[in-house]
Amino acid sequence: MMEKRKEHGRATRKAAFPASALGGGVAGLLGPRGEPGLAGVSNNNRSPRVTVLLREFENFENYVGDVANSFLRQRPELPFLVVADTPPYPPPELPDGCRMLVLSPSPDQPPQAHRPEFHVQTDFVLLVPDGVELEPSRAIERLIKELEGEGGGPVRLVASPVLARSAVQCLHLRVNLREWTATYSTAASGSSGSVCTALHGDAVVLIRTEDLFNLSVPLGRPLFPSLFIQTTLRGWKVKLLESPCFSANHRPLFSSAHNQWKADTRLKESTGKLMRSFGLKRLMLPDGKEQWHGCSKETPRCFGTVKDDTPDYLYLDRWTPPCCLRALRETTKYVINILESSGVRYWLEGGTLLGAVRHQDIIPWDYDVDLGIYLEDVPNCDHLKNLDSGSLVDANGYVWERAVEGDFYRVQYSEANHLHVDLWPFYPRNGVMTKDTWTEHKQDMEFPEHFLQPLVPMPFAGINAYGPNNQRAFLELKFGEGVVENPQYPNPAKKRLDRAKL
Repeated sequence: MMEKRKEHGRATRKAAFPASALGGGVAGLLGPRGEPGLAGVSNNNRSPRVTVLLREFENFENYVGDVANSFLRQRPELPFLVVADTPPYPPPELPDGCRMLVLSPSPDQPPQAHRPEFHVQTDFVLLVPDGVELEPSRAIERLIKELEGEGGGPVRLVASPVLARSAVQCLHLRVNLREWTATYSTAASGSSGSVCTALHGDAVVLIRTEDLFNLSVPLGRPLFPSLFIQTTLRGWKVKLLESPCFSANHRPLFSSAHNQWKADTRLKESTGKLMRSFGLKRLMLPDGKEQWHGCSKETPRCFGTVKDDTPDYLYLDRWTPPCCLRALRETTKYVINILESSGVRYWLEGGTLLGAVRHQDIIPWDYDVDLGIYLEDVPNCDHLKNLDSGSLVDANGYVWERAVEGDFYRVQYSEANHLHVDLWPFYPRNGVMTKDTWTEHKQDMEFPEHFLQPLVPMPFAGINAYGPNNQRAFLELKFGEGVVENPQYPNPAKKRLDRAKL
């Protein structure tokens, strides 16, 4: 049974950061007795094969020293590496043979001192959670045998649940970078273990060193989300053994509700930071709940001023972030409800109508919504009739204003977030709908009023909205023949859509 390190009142038995661990160069790569390389599980007295690596722990309360003691007591030849972003405070007490690696660069150290791949000289890395114990001592060999038995197949990681910890879930993970989304779902277990693409819970994971350090962010935090997002994108799988190979202290990781709260808060913060760095703004969890890591009503939108009708994300081969689409849908539903209740005739215009016909939603790469309205109906709407100058922030935080670019109206999601719906006032003249402000878009043109007589309901973004009748003819008048079946980005001269990826 392990004993948790006390936070106060215990004398430090040895230096927390030995010179060999932080000094870089040859000394930083030597084993505990000065041999070249960091050792691992021996194979017939040859070089050890596994480095044990502890990444996930909290500075304010942890079992780091006890975990290292558990492994090194039974397997003193094991290289044990503790990895932290910054020097932990208070520093954990580490036994001989255990090293601390700090990832944050220091101006007085060479670069390899802070790069973990320079500190691992074994074939495999064993990723262990805080609080785990090595029991029985041959557990590591079992994982190695399982992984080597997979040959060169898609299984590139093998995992063991930790006894006396929360159950480990084997999950399927789909990562769609183009849509900024990761989706988790539960996976069924098999008779000899489960093969899936992600894990949730306390597990020990074995991976080949070459595979680990060929990842872009090999030791990101939180470790499992970072690891499995990257391995999923490479088509790798993880095999979860049914029976535990490792045990853990039966006491909780944290001795107080306050420390548990601190850990939960830090987990939430590190998850958000990781998702933003990976460009993932929406997580779909196995229980159907969602986590959002993008823009909101209180923040700016995810992209800046759009140049040449081509938002910056298109140059990254990505589509509109889902948080932005969500804000556009909310704003559109809100505006349409007010227009309908005020007696303002409206219709889906331009690319918004095209999205409704093609997707029953906003086009996945569009960045605003366009509605046509009858100019003569503007006085019916309290939100529009007094906007000759200035703007109006309504009770729900939406901003109504007359656009500075011309004689039309704009409704923004909030004062901070400028995702918006544009309202274009048209009026009939000799049977043709016209307006006073025109843009440089070729589809911004006059059209016969008969397309609006009558307006017809159609599904759009989860509601029924009104659009022109004979929608295909209306769209082909504005965009050209075949526009519904042949999607394009707004400005193909700047960025073309790869239809093979649709």
